[in-house]
Formats: sequence, C-alpha cells, structure tokens
Amino acid sequence: MIQSLGALFSYSFLVRALVVGSLVALCAALLGVSLVLKRYSMIGDGLSHVGFGALSVAMALNAAPLAVAIPVVILAAFLLLRLSENSKIKGDAAIALISSAALAAGVMVTALSSGLNADVYSYMFGSILSIQQEDVALSIALSAVVLVLFLLFYNKIFAITFDESFAQATGTHARAYSMLIALLTALTIVIGMRIMGTLLISGLIIFPALTAMRVCRSFRAVVICAALVSVACFFLGMLLSYAAATPVGASIVMVHVAAFALFFFIGKARERR
Repeated sequence: MIQSLGALFSYSFLVRALVVGSLVALCAALLGVSLVLKRYSMIGDGLSHVGFGALSVAMALNAAPLAVAIPVVILAAFLLLRLSENSKIKGDAAIALISSAALAAGVMVTALSSGLNADVYSYMFGSILSIQQEDVALSIALSAVVLVLFLLFYNKIFAITFDESFAQATGTHARAYSMLIALLTALTIVIGMRIMGTLLISGLIIFPALTAMRVCRSFRAVVICAALVSVACFFLGMLLSYAAATPVGASIVMVHVAAFALFFFIGKARERR
C-alpha cells in the first residue's frame, strides 16, 4: 500500500490530478448540499452537457476550450435559474431541455468537424492525462473563488436553501444568492470536466450530499461530512483507478456508490437503536 502511494505521487500528472480533483470534489460537495435540498441536484448533469457542447465548438474553431466553456456554462446556469423561476418550464424539465439540446449540438459539431477524437473522448469520460500545468493554476484560482464565496455567504446560502420565500421576506436578496450558487456550480463543473468527464461530473455533486444525509441531521454537519466524504472518495477512486487501470471518473463514482451504501446501512442501524 505504501509503495503504491509512493508510486502514485512520483508521477507529475497524477499529482496535478490529485490537486485539481481534491479541490473540485470539495467545491462540488459544498454546493451539492444546497442543490440537493433545493431539488436542483441534476443541474450538474445539465451544465456538464452544456460544457461539452461549448468544448466541441471551441475545438472545431481551434479556440481555447476553457476560455469558451466557462462563460457559456455560466450563462447556461443563469438561464436555467431564470427558466425555473419565471416560466412554465420548471426545474427538471428546464434542465433536460437545455442539456439535451447542448449535448446534441456538441455531437453534431464534433461529427462535422474532427470526429470523436481523443480530446473529445477525454472530455466525455474524463482523463487525468489531459490536465496540464496551466490547468492546475486556473483550477486552483477558480476553486479558491468558489470556496471563499461559499464561506463568506454561508449564512445566506443556508437561508435560501431551506426557505427562499421567508429569506426574501426578511430582506435577503434571494435571487442574487441563487445566482451566486448557480455561478459557483458552473465554475465547479467546468473545472471538474477534465477529470470526471461531462457524463460523470454530476456524481460529485449528488453523491456526497446524499451520503452525508444518511447519518447527519443539521445543515452544518451535512456540509462538513459531505466535504470529507467527497475528498476521501476522490482519493480512494484515484487509487483504485491507478491500481486496477480503470477509468478515473468511473472509479471515483463507484467508490461514492460504496460509501453511500455504507452510510445508508449505518443510518438504518442508528434508527433501529
């Protein structure tokens, strides 16, 4: 085991993946608690599909992928929020509408330009080899922004998560903080697509929150537990991927599945007592 850990840290691309992935896992877990409680848990899946469409267009135009994906995914997050609040297309329907259209557009652009090459495949299913040194710097900066803003506005996020109408009645700018959550989620999705892939990144948002809710009851406890579980599962998933030569994104999600099952049985055991 110790030798495997030593070998894991001896490769620079694995170290880069661990740094970026741990930050993404932490950010996704923190935001995931609010998104799951507000019944927006599938927004990660929708935004990742939008990101794939944006990346496909960027590669077809020989543009910088992240420079195109970041503003497009942010705009999509704001659009989803607006559709859910002010139109007849609500919640999951709005997410399904935009994600399906963006994914179809991405596939069409890919088919008409370069085809399903290695770059596109890595964005769909994740690849630790695709993370470069400049990606690490950008990811650290964006993750720091997400963490600082989440901690700074923690009380407001807590308020709009449980009762947005009451929070607004007491003077809280609920719409502004909902937009903040959408912005932070969009940044997290874009950062995490390189490692997890567009098809699996939503697992980092959904699983830690649901897992923590099996054993924790207060919002603060769920947030802390979800963050710890997310980072631990990411690290164990990386070890599994390295040891078994399996896709990293799928390995991380499967570790999350195992953690959810474990916490589920722990929660059931506590209820019986």
